[in-house]
Amino acid sequence: MSLSWSAKDHKSSTNSPSNPTQGLKRPRNDTGNKVTVVLGAQWGDEGKGKVVDLLATQSDLVCRCQGGNNAGHTVVVEGTEYDFHLLPSGIINPKSICVIGNGVVIHLPGLFEEAEKNEKKGKSSLKGWEKRLIVSDRAHLVFDFHQVVDGIQETQRQATEGKIIGTTKKGIGPTYTSKASRIGLRVCDLLGDFKEFSTKFKNLVAQYQSMYSSLTVDTDTQLKKLKEYGERLRPMVRDGVYYMYEALHGPPKKILVEGANAALLDIDFGTYPFVTSSNCTVGGACTGLGIPPLNIGEVYGVSKAYTTRVGIGAFPTEQLNATGELLQTRGHEVGVTTGRKRRCGWLDLVILRYAHMINGFTAIALTKLDILDVLDEIKVGVAYKINGKRIPHFPANMELLHKVEVEYETFPGWKSDTSAARKWNDLPQKAQNYIRFVENHIGVPIKWVGVGKSRECMIQMF
Repeated sequence: MSLSWSAKDHKSSTNSPSNPTQGLKRPRNDTGNKVTVVLGAQWGDEGKGKVVDLLATQSDLVCRCQGGNNAGHTVVVEGTEYDFHLLPSGIINPKSICVIGNGVVIHLPGLFEEAEKNEKKGKSSLKGWEKRLIVSDRAHLVFDFHQVVDGIQETQRQATEGKIIGTTKKGIGPTYTSKASRIGLRVCDLLGDFKEFSTKFKNLVAQYQSMYSSLTVDTDTQLKKLKEYGERLRPMVRDGVYYMYEALHGPPKKILVEGANAALLDIDFGTYPFVTSSNCTVGGACTGLGIPPLNIGEVYGVSKAYTTRVGIGAFPTEQLNATGELLQTRGHEVGVTTGRKRRCGWLDLVILRYAHMINGFTAIALTKLDILDVLDEIKVGVAYKINGKRIPHFPANMELLHKVEVEYETFPGWKSDTSAARKWNDLPQKAQNYIRFVENHIGVPIKWVGVGKSRECMIQMF
């Protein structure tokens, strides 16, 4: 018996139209609007919020595509400092619609607390935020017990391995674990049959309690709160895929995607296991919003003029000396989400090239140049060596990464204040030389140079 199939074996239905495409709506074959993506090119805290804030003033749509309230973006507008963890930073712009995509994990109490806290600041730029926020019905929910589990897991790691991941304890990892295990709950579940949702929620709690005997959850109280939050959220919820499709293929729009975390924290490409639980590289914009790669336009990488990292994990250019302390103090390097001091070191062009390989940056924003103003000399890591030999790649193995020897280029400091610079020619020649070296070494043009906290302190190069 032949198992092959041919067109002759297919029998048409007697009800089939003579024209097989009759009655079918042809798909749109236009590319549609392009999306601009802003991504971290280091270990986070690079100043993505500032770049997004700058671009959001001219954007119709600002979207988050991954992560949760483990990220922290600071935006300074007219002297008022706003900090966002779950809300897109573009929410500060009253003319922008903001989208939380399906790839984001949402802690509902955290979402509303964050909005209310920032709404009270400044001139109430967030007034009416709930009418400008769209939430994907496919986004997964972070529950309070996920956050408790996050803490329990860190304690267990410390006890068994003598080290921790350095999680923010916001429940992000456990929520993505639930998602990957196909036991997680989504926004659409919460807004559907609440009796069915309650059953699934109790089953999920029971599964976690079977793994963590110390976990206690008042399910009735939690469900009551979740129902209330769900009703507050309901007016904001849309089918995210359809919403983005219409935005891409409708009238011309400027669409901005705000990445959270950074390339070296990506679950696949970061310094695993000391990473976050989502894809914070350019592919996450597609999977986290349901948009095709064809619609990705500009991809902007954001990097500090030096390097920082929160928590443990390899950090080849780290300076455990007076230079590191000076960068930490001058840069006010304290985590927005955790309040932990950031580790500091020289700019590492190896990781920037690696991030560019993955993301295909079309331009770079180099922030916090002014922090280097007082240094006599400035070093830049340009290559890694193992056993005295240069390696052409960024090591995946953490033991190897801990062993690399960094090759540096040394530049004379410019020893002058750059914080008042507003255009390229305002910068000292030595600062210009530093910037051009970075640009040429990674092969990506630098579009912005940051010399302060506010949006006015971003020098646009082209």
